[in-house]
Amino acid sequence: MPKPSKNAASMMVRGAKSAIPEASKTPPKGSKMPPNGSEKGSQAGLRVEYRPLDALVPFARNPRTHSEEQVSQIAASIREFGFTNPILLDGENGIIAGHGRLAAAKELRLEKVPCIDLSHLTDEQKRAYIIADNKLALNAGWNEEHLRLELTDLKELGASLELVGFDAMELADIMLGKDVEFKEYDESAADDVQLVTCPQCGHSFPK
Repeated sequence: MPKPSKNAASMMVRGAKSAIPEASKTPPKGSKMPPNGSEKGSQAGLRVEYRPLDALVPFARNPRTHSEEQVSQIAASIREFGFTNPILLDGENGIIAGHGRLAAAKELRLEKVPCIDLSHLTDEQKRAYIIADNKLALNAGWNEEHLRLELTDLKELGASLELVGFDAMELADIMLGKDVEFKEYDESAADDVQLVTCPQCGHSFPK
């Protein structure tokens, strides 16, 4: 079958784009989001602004915890990839999402961080989203075969796999094609781990 000419291919692309319906300026029925173009704006009008760290206020009842190890992982990610995930604010510099990123920014001694203002949300929406932002991500799964292929390719390309968030044991099991029980880091779990100290090197290891 002959390949389409460049002009034909270009027309196909333009035709596909024109077939995409234009975004509605009216929110879905039942939504509390203001219409596009309103004074408070909406998702289509979100703007990223850089604000000083000292001006940001953590949520006092934030139910999500961040260990020192995880904060260091976030800091390493920011150092490698940049601050790609802005901190979400409530309109008065109160943090809705991004407490771990704020801690990592302090560790990196950044002066300002990118933020997005979500003042168009109601108070109950803001508080609910503090939980939803964390929990919804945990509800996702993994295609283990695709994950193994991606990690294998990244390793061959010389990428640092320490930056992807899996620990050494998880990476080893994934690369070997073993069944992996992906775990969420639980800071309190360390209290139940018994350690034994090596008499030769002096380092402590899980028993």
